[in-house]
Amino acid sequence: MQKDYSKKSTTDEIRARFDADVERFSDLEGGQATMLDAALTMDLCTEAALCTNPEARELLDIGCGAGNYTLKMLSKVPGLNCTLNDLSMPMLHRARERVAAQTTGKVTCIQDDMRNLDMPNDHYDIVLASATFHHLRDDADWENVFKKVHRALKPGGSLWISDIITHDTPALADLFEKRFANYLESLGGAEYRDKVIAYVDYEDTPRSLNYQLELMRRVGFRHVEILHKNSYVAAFGGIK
Repeated sequence: MQKDYSKKSTTDEIRARFDADVERFSDLEGGQATMLDAALTMDLCTEAALCTNPEARELLDIGCGAGNYTLKMLSKVPGLNCTLNDLSMPMLHRARERVAAQTTGKVTCIQDDMRNLDMPNDHYDIVLASATFHHLRDDADWENVFKKVHRALKPGGSLWISDIITHDTPALADLFEKRFANYLESLGGAEYRDKVIAYVDYEDTPRSLNYQLELMRRVGFRHVEILHKNSYVAAFGGIK
């Protein structure tokens, strides 16, 4: 049975929150503090992309924020043509500014909901998606975006995801929700914990790692790989 997402945040509400948070997400090392192992997963995803696509020329960063993942990718594969997508125009402005200073390639910005992206077929060598797919809602959203990404990748191209996840076993879902709360409290105390949990509950609809790996196989990825999983976060990807 399909869940009711009518009480979840709207796209406009998500955009407004990120419009107001550009400075925090411009920190290459600490911009994703609520994401456990954020620096590690960024390094693993970009290292995996380098390993699988060392001759890459075309990069797409979905939900790019202020450009951290693209900057990390450019430190390993210089000169990429970079297509940056985000809901937030202030985020895109900051990402373009930072990325253009680090690449001799073309920088293209697309302000749009990722569900609406109209991407050329067989075009990108690497697609990165960090802390963004958890905003997708029903099964149709998830399958639509994963199909689009697969079509947009060149044969042999790769998709690398770093995101929060849920768990299929209810007891484990409860366990890792508690661990998430404890981690947030260790970062900023009880008030910070409650603030983050409130917007996560309102805004996010993550899926399990099992769900996403199976979806990747179903839409046509030849290989899927888990790079890292720790509690409620995972880094993983697939090769077309």
